[in-house]
Amino acid sequence: MDKSDTNNLNMHIVVSKNGPYRVSGRIPLQIQEIVSNKDGMSWDWKTGQTFETPNEYLLCRCGQSGNKPFCDNSHLKYKFDGLETASRIPYARQTKNYEGSTLILNDNEKLCAFARFCDPGGKIWGLIERTDIPQARDLVIREATHCPSGRLTLHDRKTNEEIEEHRETSIGIVEDLPLGCSGPLWVQGKIPIESEDGKAYEPRNRVTLCRCGASDNKPFCNGSHASMRFHDGLFQRKTRPL
Repeated sequence: MDKSDTNNLNMHIVVSKNGPYRVSGRIPLQIQEIVSNKDGMSWDWKTGQTFETPNEYLLCRCGQSGNKPFCDNSHLKYKFDGLETASRIPYARQTKNYEGSTLILNDNEKLCAFARFCDPGGKIWGLIERTDIPQARDLVIREATHCPSGRLTLHDRKTNEEIEEHRETSIGIVEDLPLGCSGPLWVQGKIPIESEDGKAYEPRNRVTLCRCGASDNKPFCNGSHASMRFHDGLFQRKTRPL
């Protein structure tokens, strides 16, 4: 058991039936803003407001709460259908793999949260073939590790070791300023996530949970927040709308 697993023993997230996420273990909660480069492409993350959190709290999953990001029981009024449809097959068995000269890119497209960190400087699927060039290799690592959902992961081709940044346990409230909308909940640091039926999802370093209520891969985000222009009211629209 590694250090992150040890620290997470008292932390977990439970997906309640047609209701909110029940968060236990005083998990830090803070806004995470997508920051664009000079070309308007997703480039970095900026930490915003941190919320005071008790040992247990409820986060909205239906997208209708008037007290976002927290639940106010709006799921009852709107008769939210939160049926979990995500596969339980381990991540590694769902990926399409792209072999580069020094790195292997693993891609599970179903997990895409439409954060677009895979685009600046050249799309990662083309760059992977040029990772014998140091600049291209560095950019591939940056693009993959900035992906909040963990759709994209990397392995060293020679050693087969996973290339993954250490992430402290936290939940980020994603705000997509370049697109002018609000995004998913970004769960970091292998926090255990439990289904309404009591079964655990595979623990992963980077996961995005749907909070607009529209994903067809619940409880995980599938990027629906972007097409529906989900807006939680927690930030001012500073850039171009969708």
